[in-house]
Amino acid sequence: MRLFIAINLKEDIKDYLLEIINLFRENTSRGNFTESNNLHLTLNFIGETDKKDLPLLEEAMKHSVENTGIKPFLLTTGKIGRFARREGDIYWLGVLKEENLWTLQKELVKQLKHRGFPMEDREYKPHLTLGRKVEVKRDFHISEVNEQLPARQMEVAKISLMKSERIGGKLVYTEIYSQPFLGNI
Repeated sequence: MRLFIAINLKEDIKDYLLEIINLFRENTSRGNFTESNNLHLTLNFIGETDKKDLPLLEEAMKHSVENTGIKPFLLTTGKIGRFARREGDIYWLGVLKEENLWTLQKELVKQLKHRGFPMEDREYKPHLTLGRKVEVKRDFHISEVNEQLPARQMEVAKISLMKSERIGGKLVYTEIYSQPFLGNI
C-alpha cells in the first residue's frame, strides 16, 4: 500500500481551491489538476508499506498527538506558488505559518523514524497542490492573482492516514485511519 499522513480539507476549502484550479484551467495550455476528493495537506509521505505495519503507523500518530498535547487549531491559506519542473511546474496554494502544524509534523517525523519508517530530512513546506505538469499561458500572471486572493481558514481537529491507489485509471486517496486531537478549539 502507498501511504501518507495528511490533513483532509473541509468542503468549503475544497470549493475555494476548485475556484483557483478552474482559473488555472482557463489560463494554461496543459496540466494535471487535483481532483476535489484528493485535495489535502500532506504532513508526511510514507510510501509503499506492508499492511502488517499499519498498527505502527497508528501508534506513531497517536503518540504524536499525545506528546505534543495538540488541540484543534485554525489553518489559514496563503498565496499561490510553484515548484519549477522541466516537464511542467507544480502549482500550489501555501498555508500561513502555524506553530501547531510545524510542531505536529516534526513530532510525526520523530515517531515514524523511531518505528523504522524512512523519513526525508528536508524542511517541511506545507502546501495544497493545485496541479502538476502545468504550463501557464504567457499573459497569466500569478502575482496579479495573489494580490486579489483572499485567505480562508479551516479548523483542523485530526490527522488522517491515507492510502493512495489507482482505481479505473484514476488516482484515489482513501482515509484508512484518523487520529483526533485533544480537546476543543
